[in-house]
Amino acid sequence: MHRGRLSEDDVHQYIRGVCFKNGPPGTVGAETEWFVVDVAAPGAHVPVRRLRTVMDAAEPPPNGSNITYEPGGQLELSSAPFPGLAPLHEGLSGDLAHVTEALTAAGLALTGHGVDPVRTPFFQADHPRYECMKGYFAQEFADVGMAMMCSTASVQVCVDIGADPADAARRWRLAHALGPVLVAAFANSPLRAGHRTGMRSTRQAIWTDLDPCRTAAPVGDDPAEAWARYALDARVMIMRMPDGSWLADPGMTFREWLDKGEPGQQDLEYHLSTLFPPVRPRGWLELRMIDALPDPYWPVPVAVATALLDDPRAAAAAEAATEPVADRWAEAARCGLADPPLAQAARACFAAALEALPRLGAAGLVPLVGAYADRYVDRGRSPADDHMSRADDISRAEENLTWPR
Repeated sequence: MHRGRLSEDDVHQYIRGVCFKNGPPGTVGAETEWFVVDVAAPGAHVPVRRLRTVMDAAEPPPNGSNITYEPGGQLELSSAPFPGLAPLHEGLSGDLAHVTEALTAAGLALTGHGVDPVRTPFFQADHPRYECMKGYFAQEFADVGMAMMCSTASVQVCVDIGADPADAARRWRLAHALGPVLVAAFANSPLRAGHRTGMRSTRQAIWTDLDPCRTAAPVGDDPAEAWARYALDARVMIMRMPDGSWLADPGMTFREWLDKGEPGQQDLEYHLSTLFPPVRPRGWLELRMIDALPDPYWPVPVAVATALLDDPRAAAAAEAATEPVADRWAEAARCGLADPPLAQAARACFAAALEALPRLGAAGLVPLVGAYADRYVDRGRSPADDHMSRADDISRAEENLTWPR
């Protein structure tokens, strides 16, 4: 592979010009990840080759979403970028219905959980990227690395960087401050492989325990500078060699690789794709901290996060509401909205989002977001609490069956 050698200055320029490219906000996208189950055998793993066969035989999604597959067989449906929440919701909903119809005909179904609640991790990827990722995590993070790749799923929200550097810095700060509230409000993974974990969002706990040089949040007032330092200091996960082979964990940071005078722009771009912080800048902001949710609720975090970032009045309310809880990531994962400060912040954020949605041309989403708030947020609950209650009911029923008469 041809390499045009980079300097540290080149890295900084690329990140400012590409990762933090400014423009007026308004475009929005989403990525929804789903576990796939066999309706006739819901505890069994569905082979990816079977899933691919079903989807390859179907027509492509009608509204431009892209279908990919995660290492454990999760199906990811990534929307095209849309000029607002309403067209995004319509487009992605249509594509999801298309995928669901094809799977249903094959005896398969999509389920929305932050972590697979029943099945243990089963690695079945055949791409060298994932083989290298598996090898990288095996050095220090084998268990959580395998769990992250094969047993987690999320709803990812994609919004614009900002109109100018000052707006980008404000949106970057707010996206991070919203993180604990979004984790708590949408926590949906209290079970893993059939057992309670003690967490409302086990997915967030898994990411917290993973390699911090590529999963922690960047630190610094200037987001582009912070992201550049983060990328330079992160260990190289995968090196694509000139002969076409792939090398996992060459044992150096990207900065150290630069000092050798070897990497080019393609290497930088690939390295950035192996960094997984809660908010990732890719020419847009990708919010990565939200557990996957089932129908009908997967659009709710997309609507709430976008409204709080794109509507100025809602953003101001969210900034005030999140200031006391911006560092409560651990409490969000463990307690969800049972944590009183997070519950208070979530109620304020949902109220601001509900007021903002009509201003953003998305009044049609108000009933769904309001129903979610009524069922969960206003009661200090998240979907995880439903799963925990059902697990308790099952446990009590099993005890009654086995209790001596």
